[in-house]
Order: sequence, then structure tokens, then C-alpha cells
Amino acid sequence: MTQLAGMTEIYLHRDVVDFRKSINGLMIIVESEMKLSPFSGGLFIFCNRSRDKIKALYWDETGFCLWYKRLEKDKFKWPRKFNQSLIHLSEQQWQWLLSGLDVMKMQTHQPLLYEAIR
Repeated sequence: MTQLAGMTEIYLHRDVVDFRKSINGLMIIVESEMKLSPFSGGLFIFCNRSRDKIKALYWDETGFCLWYKRLEKDKFKWPRKFNQSLIHLSEQQWQWLLSGLDVMKMQTHQPLLYEAIR
């Protein structure tokens, strides 16, 4: 997981994916459905229909890497009832997703920007 730490561009493909797809098939989804470049250095996350497996695809400047996780007894809280098919995640939301939390319901405190005290 250290290779995935520090990634700032994390994209979740909301629709389920046929997990027989490997790197080339997922690259096509990134380009055609997500309208992004798979060579951008972003992390692209996909889930299977039963929501117990995740694949993450990324380019590391020498080639593509495919990361895979299978849950043995649980399911990922995949955002199915979301209007967009592409969801941009923060690194914290990615960790929440891997930990079993619903990233669409989890919210951090909103930052406050003040210019002066009156």
C-alpha cells in the first residue's frame, strides 16, 4: 500500500465492472466512460457486482499497476445511489472506503477561512 499513499487524484467508477477485465479492459473504461487519461498518474477504483472486490489501476511512469482486494465476509459500501458515474475521492475517503465506511455519508468539518477578527 505504500505505493498508493500520497495519491491526490483518486477516481471511483461508480458502476460495477466485470472483474474478468484486467489492465487493458480497465484502461478502456477510464478513457471511454470516465473521460480521463489512464496515464495521468491518478488512481482509478473499480468494484464488482457483489461489492466484495476492488481493483485499483494506476500508472507509475514505468508501467501500469493493478491492485486488488477481496473481502472474505463483508461488502464495500459502494456509492450506488449517486448521480454521477465518476466520483473524485480524497485520500482520506479512499481509506474510509477500504475500512468499510460509507464515503458518501462521512463528512469532515468544513474549513473556515477568515480574513480578520472584528
